[in-house]
Amino acid sequence: MDIQPDFAGLSDAARTYIAQHLHDDPAKLALQARRHPSLPVPELVRQIQARQKARTKLPAWADDTKLIFPAALSVEQASSDRTAAFKASLVSGARLADLTGGFGVDASHFARQVADVHYVERNASLATVVEYNLRQLQIGNVHVHAADAVSFLRNTELAFDWLYLDPARRDTAARKIYRLQDCEPDVVKLLPLLLHKSERVLLKTSPMLDIELAVQELGHVRRLWVVAVDNECKEVLYELGQEAAIDPERLTVNLRRDGTQQEFRLNRAREARAIPRYAEPQQYLYEPNSAILKAGGFRSIGTAFELLKLHQHSHLYTSDTLRSEFPGRIFRIRAVEKYDGVALKAHLGPEARAHVTTRNFPDSVADFRYRTGIREGGDLYLFATTNLEGRLMVLVCEKL
Repeated sequence: MDIQPDFAGLSDAARTYIAQHLHDDPAKLALQARRHPSLPVPELVRQIQARQKARTKLPAWADDTKLIFPAALSVEQASSDRTAAFKASLVSGARLADLTGGFGVDASHFARQVADVHYVERNASLATVVEYNLRQLQIGNVHVHAADAVSFLRNTELAFDWLYLDPARRDTAARKIYRLQDCEPDVVKLLPLLLHKSERVLLKTSPMLDIELAVQELGHVRRLWVVAVDNECKEVLYELGQEAAIDPERLTVNLRRDGTQQEFRLNRAREARAIPRYAEPQQYLYEPNSAILKAGGFRSIGTAFELLKLHQHSHLYTSDTLRSEFPGRIFRIRAVEKYDGVALKAHLGPEARAHVTTRNFPDSVADFRYRTGIREGGDLYLFATTNLEGRLMVLVCEKL
């Protein structure tokens, strides 16, 4: 597909306006539109809003005034730079098709790993914007197709080393959905065609989708990755092929701000064989990152690092010897207290501030704060949980 002949992008004056007001309040800019009668201020304000929303996930794109940003939903659903780069590290070969192209972030990263990338997007207007942006970014090995995934696959004679899909997870009323069969396209129904065109398919799903159910419904899972960014679980990736693994390996990855990543591997067999040992709190406390918890590594993470578990249902671990390589947060335990506001405040100083986590505990964080009067903030961390005898306790910790 070629871009529309009259699609010239933003004028120099429009780019200058965006650059000058990139960090300003969009509402105020809209009220001041009369000051710039020669500019399409409402559209430029929308561009600024989109860039502000994308600043964390796409910092380089947000600052590039040459690029066009589409509707907010497309930006919201786009991968971040970090998750797109991770996905690209999983693929290789001569040809890949991104069958749910969206804003083109994934395709732009795949283009660094694969010689020939085909971007497929059923929204023709969005496809036009993406092709324009790819030219501005000087990415020349991506072919843009304004088509839906099914018609593209049925009409192309090409074979692919990889196919990638990130099915739309909103229904016609813009409500979020998670079941594979409810997403568009329906990957389960489409699998025979996908595997006819490629031996390897990379599927992205919401972290809200149950992994066990997905493995069962897909039936062709070779392995999977649970991906978190700064300890927030963002997506689950499945490699699909003709022959499924009997027990697909699960690689958990936490991409951190400093550019490093925490990894941990598990599968159901290793998890079932792991026999946890239990103990009361010792010198250090360990909290697995969110990717490990999503993957179900509740037992094997403790045995792998020779840690003791506080309780069967808490998923918090302890040791007297520091395990600095542990993939998660590590704390030094300063005190173990009862669930009592007065006793806890004695550790916190006059402002009574602390970060609170509840695990295997009857009250939520909000209820905990209400009952104790402890506010958010400060340098200490409180873990409200249950000990081996079933009594409530609060661990007063400092983060390492």
